[in-house]
Amino acid sequence: MDRIVDVFTVKGRSIEYSIVGKGDPVLVLHGGHSNCYEEFGYGALVEYGFSVITPSRPGYGGTSKEAGASLETACDDYAALLHHLNVRKVQVISVSAGGPSGIYLAARHPELVSSLILQSAVTKEWLVPNDKEYKAAKILFRPGVEKYTWKMISRMNNLFPEFIFKQMFPSFSSLAYKEAKERMAEGDIEAVRKMNNRQRSGDGFLLDLEQVNEINTEHLQAISCPTLILHSKHDSSVPLQHAYHADENIGNSQLCLLDSWGHLIWLGESAKETDEKVVGFLRSINKLELVK
Repeated sequence: MDRIVDVFTVKGRSIEYSIVGKGDPVLVLHGGHSNCYEEFGYGALVEYGFSVITPSRPGYGGTSKEAGASLETACDDYAALLHHLNVRKVQVISVSAGGPSGIYLAARHPELVSSLILQSAVTKEWLVPNDKEYKAAKILFRPGVEKYTWKMISRMNNLFPEFIFKQMFPSFSSLAYKEAKERMAEGDIEAVRKMNNRQRSGDGFLLDLEQVNEINTEHLQAISCPTLILHSKHDSSVPLQHAYHADENIGNSQLCLLDSWGHLIWLGESAKETDEKVVGFLRSINKLELVK
């Protein structure tokens, strides 16, 4: 997959971004521990004629952590990037911990966002300070430590891919591993290995833990564009309540619950269904825009 990577500067803040594919623009706001080199779901988007723009969110990759001073600052920087790229209107896909960014962008810049897709997305309070996962993240993924955490994970994963996959599995799925195997595809373990090799947290994940508290029901209710909510019934990373919460509060939304094995809805036997739902929705919005 050919990928153009560049850096855009706005008000002294650097925004690293990538572009793959050619065609109607889609802005992807990636999940936690990721960056502009994300790959999940991109193959179908490029195949069906979309241009995928992915900024590394604040604190991730080459994007300044100062861009994450607030969701308002980050989303205004995304808007400036799109203006720089001569994109008048864009469809937005927000993934996992990138959910709050997409929600805030759609609420703050309705003139810019023609549709929103929430994929396994955080939409309300998540990982509060009393949670053991929050405490662990503060230690393992803090700047200065996270690169060694990911180096260890990737090294072990490269040596023992199936063993590490099984160890990580409960963080992705509420299913028993034996039950989930029926929903897995042949390449899933390899895809997770590759994911772990490209992941880093930088300053970004700790920013994510703070910024999730900046969105509320008023932001969801302010979203006027058509919104598709995709979530696995068996997601243990971001509980299913997040999908229900978004559907209840976004006026023009449709909820699609998937029977995928967990949080990574681009993998498994149901991956094709995920791609079809996403591409079908994006195409339907493009048709509406043409009518206008």
